[in-house]
Amino acid sequence: MCKMKVFRVFLMMCMFAGIASAQELNCNLQINSSQIQIANKQVFETLQKDLNDFMNNRHWTSGIYAVGERIDCNFMITIQSYADNVFTTELQIQARRPVYNTSYNTSTFNFKDEQFNFTYVEYDPIEINTTTYESNLTAVLAYYAYIIIGLDLDSYSKLGGTECFRQAENIVNLMQSKSDQNESAGWKAFESNRNRYALINNLMDERFRKYREFFYVYHRQGLDEMSMNVANARAKIAEGLPVLREINRMQPSAVAIQAFLDSKNDEIINIFSKKGTAKEKNDVYEIMTDVNPTLTSRYETIKQ
Repeated sequence: MCKMKVFRVFLMMCMFAGIASAQELNCNLQINSSQIQIANKQVFETLQKDLNDFMNNRHWTSGIYAVGERIDCNFMITIQSYADNVFTTELQIQARRPVYNTSYNTSTFNFKDEQFNFTYVEYDPIEINTTTYESNLTAVLAYYAYIIIGLDLDSYSKLGGTECFRQAENIVNLMQSKSDQNESAGWKAFESNRNRYALINNLMDERFRKYREFFYVYHRQGLDEMSMNVANARAKIAEGLPVLREINRMQPSAVAIQAFLDSKNDEIINIFSKKGTAKEKNDVYEIMTDVNPTLTSRYETIKQ
């Protein structure tokens, strides 16, 4: 068990003594309004401040987090159109977590949501009702908060993020019934293979269990062990990578696998380029080019 997890247990004991714990997220949310040509952009500044407060000041789970354990994440909302308090936007989400005993942070989630539409009136309170999720704005942000926390927990304990994924799945189920066509985009089953429904459907699918178990192995038995035995840690990652090919053949272009690759491509190339056994390098190259053939030229460096 790593030191941060030992400290988390200590904090749990300290709660009874009245010691406060931190929220789960250390979120930096930015709004890009460069495409919107209006004289007064105060509404975007107000929205950015309110959303940062919403993401950072809420306890999303019952977990105990020290200040240093908060999950670093970035949200970039790019506004494409704005009229009559209705926003049409794209959302880019990134999350990372520290690698044990190093100064390195590894990406755990890198995802672009192209259908983030919502209504916001300046100075209206940003609130959440977890039984109805009336606002698409807060529903989408809550959904990704649970995805980020769930993946972080999965990286520390096998299938540790299941309860957070259930919360995200519940939001999807509630939002699918919304009648507003504009705000229902991104929630619908089979509307797209890269939307919110598709992502949580992958993560909760029993067929993806092996992928989630590999997600744990990759981080805890791979990256977190690099500082102590790099050869063994690298071997663990190489041994687990075939699950990506297995899942991809079962469900081509699965969004959970694509999100993993978007987060890890550069890292995997770096781990195996000019390092590792000849068999490891060859196996990793074959797996990665099979799963993600569009980046074959980049994967060539693994074989060098």
